[in-house]
Amino acid sequence: MRRVRFGLALPAWAWLVVFFVIPIGIVVWYSFGYKPSIFATNANDRLSFDRYVEALSPTFFATFQNTLWVGVLGTLLCLVIGAPVAYWIAVKAPPARRGALLALVMVPFWTNFLVRTIGWQIILAPEGWLSHALQVVGVIPGPLDLLNSRGAVLLGVVYNYLPLMILPLFVAFDRVSGPLREASKDLGAGSWTTFLRITVPLARPGIVAGVLLVYIPLMGDYITATVLGGAKGNMVGQMVAAQFQTAQNWALGSAMAVLLILLIGASIGVAALLIWLVSLPISRRNRLDLGEAR
Repeated sequence: MRRVRFGLALPAWAWLVVFFVIPIGIVVWYSFGYKPSIFATNANDRLSFDRYVEALSPTFFATFQNTLWVGVLGTLLCLVIGAPVAYWIAVKAPPARRGALLALVMVPFWTNFLVRTIGWQIILAPEGWLSHALQVVGVIPGPLDLLNSRGAVLLGVVYNYLPLMILPLFVAFDRVSGPLREASKDLGAGSWTTFLRITVPLARPGIVAGVLLVYIPLMGDYITATVLGGAKGNMVGQMVAAQFQTAQNWALGSAMAVLLILLIGASIGVAALLIWLVSLPISRRNRLDLGEAR
């Protein structure tokens, strides 16, 4: 049976090794090299940490702070917007219509990521139809001044990554059986108490999956920042892409990419620790309440 289980998992392991471990290993290897000449991209005959020292500049950290601001706020907005939508589809919507509603959630993925982002560039342009409409109704006195800012980047990433939050949340809420919620209400709990103490704890794995599915790719996104952010919405992904595509300095770009991966992992670890410290007193109180009830 162990061999059978290992054989079933072998394709997944092969996929991870070929498309994740090996590419990351190549990036790490390049990060210890250097740019030998203006016409060459990378050389690894002399290994050093010089590219990391070069990457750890005030500009990098300032850009990472902006990236972290967009990543955290964008993920929270996706969670705040996506949770009610996923809960309504999973619990309140008629079962016969859930497939159609999920298809509507997936509609943005029928269009290329870059095309969707350029569409928002057209919408948010000062001479665009949205700016004109807001001026006509008197909401703003002049042209819309949102494009090429962090606000535009935030709007773009929420739009692009929101489905990645809704889908795992829908699966998590859908697995919480109705009898559990009914039993909670029969015992005197209101709707909010049932949601917070029954639905949310049971749906926690889906919530964690949705947050990670949004936060990790969002932190490395450079298309949205390039199209909608301009100089004010610069993100680390743009710096990495510029080193590979424009400067042709693969060593420095690889070092920046490795640092970005490490900082993303560190931020996730800090967030997990803070959540654990906050939830620890609540868990202890629940155990005490359960012990007293027995």
